[in-house]
Amino acid sequence: MKRIVLGVTGASGAPYAQRALQFLREETTLEVEVVFTRTGRVVWNHEVGTDPAEYGYRIWNPLDFTAPFASGSARVDGMLILPCSVGTAARVAHGLSTDLVGRAADVMLKERRPLVMVVRETPFSLIHLRNLTQLAEAGAVVMPASPGFYHRPRTVQDLVDHVVARALDRLGIDNELFRRWSGLGDHDGD
Repeated sequence: MKRIVLGVTGASGAPYAQRALQFLREETTLEVEVVFTRTGRVVWNHEVGTDPAEYGYRIWNPLDFTAPFASGSARVDGMLILPCSVGTAARVAHGLSTDLVGRAADVMLKERRPLVMVVRETPFSLIHLRNLTQLAEAGAVVMPASPGFYHRPRTVQDLVDHVVARALDRLGIDNELFRRWSGLGDHDGD
């Protein structure tokens, strides 16, 4: 069984995390560990307004460094930080494990395991860009939450699904959350 960690930070974009939780709940071949930063939970409450525990996952305390995935000896196949604030990105880029999301990300980097960080910020300052470059050089996949339009989205949910699907792709998690590109002949006349 593949085991992943989902970190949710305080960047706007909690519906991305919500959609990931909905999708992952349906995947019986995955074990998912979930941790919110303190601000991540505040933003979730504001943007989503439901209890994330309703998806059936244990929600780890952001300061509980006894979580299994806080250690490199734990068998974890990858981590997704969705959404990822630029503050979290900066702390991870500089090895500052001030909370469980940061520690888990640090473990992914040091163990050379997949770390996908879906950064939700605009515009980027030079400081942000340097931190994101440092993360990419360290082995993280840095993905801005930038949906495409080639799949002809009709709703905001279609845009959310595109970002979540592309992030899951980076972890090797099969999904069909959006219509994938198959060339310009891919139009169905709509």
